[in-house]
Amino acid sequence: MQALDLLLNRSSQPRLQAPAPEGEVLENIKQAALRAPDHACLAPWKFIVCQNQGLTRLGKVFEQAAIAANKSEKEIDRAPQLPLRAPMVMVAVAKYTEHDKVPWVEQVASASCAVHAMQMAAVAQGFAGVWRTGSFAQDPNVKQAFDLAEQDEIVGFLYLGSTAVQPLPKPKRDSAAFFENWD
Repeated sequence: MQALDLLLNRSSQPRLQAPAPEGEVLENIKQAALRAPDHACLAPWKFIVCQNQGLTRLGKVFEQAAIAANKSEKEIDRAPQLPLRAPMVMVAVAKYTEHDKVPWVEQVASASCAVHAMQMAAVAQGFAGVWRTGSFAQDPNVKQAFDLAEQDEIVGFLYLGSTAVQPLPKPKRDSAAFFENWD
């Protein structure tokens, strides 16, 4: 796949099925993450790859967080099923390191770029994905389950697998509405 085609046609695929990326394909996805912009070479990332029983374990973390947050019975019942929407979920974390020239927001942005790079690497190799956040990304109990420090952030859950449906048409956007020229 050509790089420009990949970027211009990027879309999320929320309906995923097996197989998930593995072997060299998965390693390429991981390596793409590690090439994200990284001011001062801090490598402000941590990724947890959940598959098989790991998806069930992640679901239990979500369920316990839902219980602790006094969510509705429906939300509690749904929580353990959320990771099962794909054969692989990568939990993407911005691991903050105090640095005079690299603020917290830049380190979170770096981790976010890593997620985007992983999704694009998956698509380039014939897989699909969707980057989700939701309330569990900000939940203190979920953060605790991953042994995160107070300044660390879960930037999202990257669901990966094979697409079960054809992608929806991309929204047409006029670049003039978003870009301002200072000539």
